[in-house]
Amino acid sequence: MAALRQPQQASYDAIVIGAGIQGSFAAYHLAQRHRDTLLLEQFVLPHSRGSSHGQSRITRSAYPQAHYARMMPDSFLLWQRLEAEAGTSLYRRTGLVVLGPAGDPELEGCRHGAGPGDTLDAAALARRFPGLRPRAGDVTLWDGSGGGLRADRALRAVQEVFRRHGGTLRDGEKVLSIQPGAVLTVTTTGGVYRAPRLIIAAGAWTSAVLAPLGLRLPLQPLRINVCYWREKEPGSYSAGTATPCFMALGLPEAPHGIYGLPALEYPGLVKVCSHHGSPVDPEDRDRAPPGAPHPDVALLSSFISSYLPGLEPQPAVLETCMYTNTPDGDFILDRHPKHSNIVIGAGFSGHGFKLAPVVGKLLCELSLGEEPSHSTAPFAISRFPGALRAAL
Repeated sequence: MAALRQPQQASYDAIVIGAGIQGSFAAYHLAQRHRDTLLLEQFVLPHSRGSSHGQSRITRSAYPQAHYARMMPDSFLLWQRLEAEAGTSLYRRTGLVVLGPAGDPELEGCRHGAGPGDTLDAAALARRFPGLRPRAGDVTLWDGSGGGLRADRALRAVQEVFRRHGGTLRDGEKVLSIQPGAVLTVTTTGGVYRAPRLIIAAGAWTSAVLAPLGLRLPLQPLRINVCYWREKEPGSYSAGTATPCFMALGLPEAPHGIYGLPALEYPGLVKVCSHHGSPVDPEDRDRAPPGAPHPDVALLSSFISSYLPGLEPQPAVLETCMYTNTPDGDFILDRHPKHSNIVIGAGFSGHGFKLAPVVGKLLCELSLGEEPSHSTAPFAISRFPGALRAAL
């Protein structure tokens, strides 16, 4: 529901723009450090316009990139802490199967993150995931930490705990302008707010927020088709069973990868999606022309016929969400190159939800001038020289 509109304090210790999962965790960490924090959201909550809605996301330890694998233990601990603070369950451990052709670089990277004894032979795979039919030459790995995060519930929980620690959340307020300075001024459709530090975590709208500040980051919003597939035999794959999550990497026909998990949203359906989509203006995400082709859905249908023959090969439900991708698929977690009291979290490229507790902590630490608890070198704006030239 919309925030109450009675007059509120105009000055804060920190302001966070964007109440998706990343901005909400940044605000949560600031409030836990006793910083009087304002969290702004342009849409009335809850909403499905961005990248943080829906009931389920995959989490895992297996990661092709070492810098994310190193962050995951901290992320699991912080999710557990939020569960304890909110008094609710947010994580369902199912295990995760990673499959792909032998020798694939991403698959080999995941092997290091998944741990020893992680390769599944045919018999072990049949025990853990009897409905999955890999092709000859595929390798299957097991990540016992993998499972599903209850996304909507997690977003509500982190915002509730943020408020409990004294934070202010104002939704339905679009940012109109940001005036830099030692004390920044943020003007919205609902008020004027000031603070010595600002975190921008505006998802697909980040470019629009940053453009007046002279920064042009190479962020590409994508419309993602979120597909749910019906079981041929009810109960064989669904959330009520012990069916694991899975990721398919390195398949020639799906270079961006495919992932799947039992659907919490729709009993009897399984969520299987391509890890890619089509470029979109975030303001027009839901305005796809009628009859527009869905090549990724055709790709998924072919994948399901081959790998998951227990599912119907046409999606029962098709929804949309958004990714905001960087060219290299790595996050952006850095200070504005010209205004050091503005911190930016962006470009989560479809794999940021599981890491949000750590991302929020890093954004908080950067904003407070502390030494980050994990290296932010892979996430620096300086890897995009064009953005720096635009800013300076």
